[in-house]
Amino acid sequence: MSTTPRPRTAVSCTLLVIALCAGATACGSDGNPLSARPYDAADQIAFNGPSGDKKKADPDKPLEITTEDSDGRITDVTAQDATGRHVAGELSADGTRWHSTEPLAADAHYTVRVSTEDEDGAPGRKVLTFDTGKPSGKTTLDVAFGPKAGTYGVGQPITAKLNKPVKDPRQRAVVERALKVDSTPAVEGAWHWVDDKELHYRPKEYWPAHATINVRSNLAGIKIGDRLWGGKAKPLKLTTGDRVIAVTDAAAHSMTVYKNDEEINQIPVTTGKPGFDTRNGVKVVLAKEYFVRMRGTSIGIAEGSSESYDLPVYYATRVTWSGEYVHAAPWSVGSQGYANVSHGCTGMSTSNAEWFFDHVREGDVVQVVNSAGDTMETFGNGFGDWNLTWAKWRDGSALTGGKPETPSAAQRARLRPQNV
Repeated sequence: MSTTPRPRTAVSCTLLVIALCAGATACGSDGNPLSARPYDAADQIAFNGPSGDKKKADPDKPLEITTEDSDGRITDVTAQDATGRHVAGELSADGTRWHSTEPLAADAHYTVRVSTEDEDGAPGRKVLTFDTGKPSGKTTLDVAFGPKAGTYGVGQPITAKLNKPVKDPRQRAVVERALKVDSTPAVEGAWHWVDDKELHYRPKEYWPAHATINVRSNLAGIKIGDRLWGGKAKPLKLTTGDRVIAVTDAAAHSMTVYKNDEEINQIPVTTGKPGFDTRNGVKVVLAKEYFVRMRGTSIGIAEGSSESYDLPVYYATRVTWSGEYVHAAPWSVGSQGYANVSHGCTGMSTSNAEWFFDHVREGDVVQVVNSAGDTMETFGNGFGDWNLTWAKWRDGSALTGGKPETPSAAQRARLRPQNV
């Protein structure tokens, strides 16, 4: 048997080229229409943009594109403004109409790219541009993001404060959809309406350590409601530090501090005695104050009573606005690790308080377990956001739930001052 290969390459290539050329000829203007260059679809479509003496479109009205040719159809539409913000829309099943499903921005420049096809399937293209006008008598809704730019702990929620109340669920959905939070690494998160003028954003779990978080608003120029339009908002950039979580076991009189999931310290503490029990649950460090003067009168204790006090307090790490701190309590060192004798704060020796003060930052997590106290308020006394389950948190979103978690009368009554 001969092993000499047959000389077939040149002949095969020649036949292949002839076949491809023949196919290309057949796919010209008289062949397959899909290979033809897109035609100008200007005569095939109509849209409700400005025409004639009307120079700008009304941002109050949705954008609509329809087919003028009964034998043609719209296959795709993309619309975006000069900032790259896309407009969501819906195309009818028969391809005769596309309309925007979210508001246009006022005083913006739009580019719309329309794809069509005729009765033979040949593709058409048309690019439309137009400007929207400024609405008359408008009121703007401004957004202020918080906290200020910087590095925070992994428990820090994002806040968005509005200068005007938004009550209508549909208007809330417009606002919420325009508030964007992106993180690297990416995490699942959601906004929650605290009340008519404030939203909080948190992930399902704590933020990753050493993450970068960018917050921005796409609300500028967007119609929210009758004569209410979105204003501009300053974007915000945050980073997170190490994952620092301090867990205080009130029954064991001990605080264990974890950094990136490794235990780095265990500290003897005292927490609130009966009648002044420390709040259970997750709190977030709000501030660090080297010196605070604490008085019993500030939490409703009558001067001169057996519970009265007036003390200089050092290395005070605040976890509620009503006055709960983790701080130095040299007067109770004998009880630390053995008994709860404070008026609600977590007390420790001066050296331990200084260590804690130096190793935590705003946004770090302080969790109390096994106390006889109530659970930390969700809102209004600091950041108790993490005490809601993820399902209940999403219930407070206008996009996934719609029910704000506003404090009840009983919860508001429990916002009592608490310290020492």
